[in-house]
Amino acid sequence: MSATADIALKRTPLYRLHVELGASMVPFAGYEMPVRYPAGILKEHLHTRAAAGLFDVSHMGQFELRAKRGGIEQAARALESVVPIDVLGLAKGRQRYALLTNDQGGIRDDLMVANLGDRVVIVANAACKDDDEAYLRRALAETCDLRRRDDRALLALQGPTAESVLAALSAGVRTLRFLDVREVELLGMPCVISRSGYTGEDGFEISVPADGAEALARKLLSNREVAPVGLGARDSLRLEAGLCLYGSDLDTQTTPVEADLQWSIQGSRKAGGSRSGGFPGAPIILDQLANGAPRKRVGLRPQGRAPIRHGAQLFVDRTSDQAIGLVTSGGFGPSVNAPIAMGYVTAAAAVASTPVFAELRGERVPVNLAKMPFVANRYKR
Repeated sequence: MSATADIALKRTPLYRLHVELGASMVPFAGYEMPVRYPAGILKEHLHTRAAAGLFDVSHMGQFELRAKRGGIEQAARALESVVPIDVLGLAKGRQRYALLTNDQGGIRDDLMVANLGDRVVIVANAACKDDDEAYLRRALAETCDLRRRDDRALLALQGPTAESVLAALSAGVRTLRFLDVREVELLGMPCVISRSGYTGEDGFEISVPADGAEALARKLLSNREVAPVGLGARDSLRLEAGLCLYGSDLDTQTTPVEADLQWSIQGSRKAGGSRSGGFPGAPIILDQLANGAPRKRVGLRPQGRAPIRHGAQLFVDRTSDQAIGLVTSGGFGPSVNAPIAMGYVTAAAAVASTPVFAELRGERVPVNLAKMPFVANRYKR
């Protein structure tokens, strides 16, 4: 955080509300964001699992892609030149997870991509959105127009009671299933709602005009089921759900296969598919899909109570000088009441049944490989 402390930070449309609610504000991806509210990270986390948490994710990038000639099919074909997912087969009103890859097979960013019938909507990570915009404009300039929607905010309402809370404003949201997307009116404002999120819980992400975001947030918070939740609990919730954080678990040196995200590449884009390859890094990624990757992202459960944090090296035993991997995310999982982590180990170690050892304050502590998610996902399918 110190690296950004002396840089002028941006503020989301909900900044005033965060301060009013007593949030602790911190620099994050160039923005001044709430890390926690007076209730604290633990209670915010558990409240989201039990009821509904409201997150400000307006720092993320929102884009609209339209073909210069032709319709949604042309825009989808163009986007397939930079992502390894099946955009062309994405039905109207549906959304998919996508990876923006580079020529080395690494991941430039992870995105959400939606088909709204007349345009493709893209949501990008806050720290990557400027680079993503420049890259997409260069790559797709001949065929598409890209519009950045800084005039819109983004709220996430997550948890088992999120549906009933949002249905009080728009009854039709009850019909949405996981990764459905719809344009609806909330408080008289045109919004785009997707049934998705970053917590492993059922919930929604709501794109709303920036000048109406505070009114919508206040309305949602007026429901006793809803509590404001900051970045701290957002991180522990996504870690329990086994979801990657770009810049920690994903980066330009990590391939989709290494990240165990091969499920995000549909058959039409794989070897033998109707539109195989054609995206940056395809030769490397398709080879790893067929023959395996040198390392793999895995879940980790420390045997003790001490959390293993980002950057801790992993070893096969207590004395070896050769590291076999690295922890990329780690902390305490309030819902499982235990420390949890994820990281990368060699392909050989990923299938081993014996524990690995993590470096912790100069000592090596045993860590078990574990299946993810650590808490079962509760999406409405």
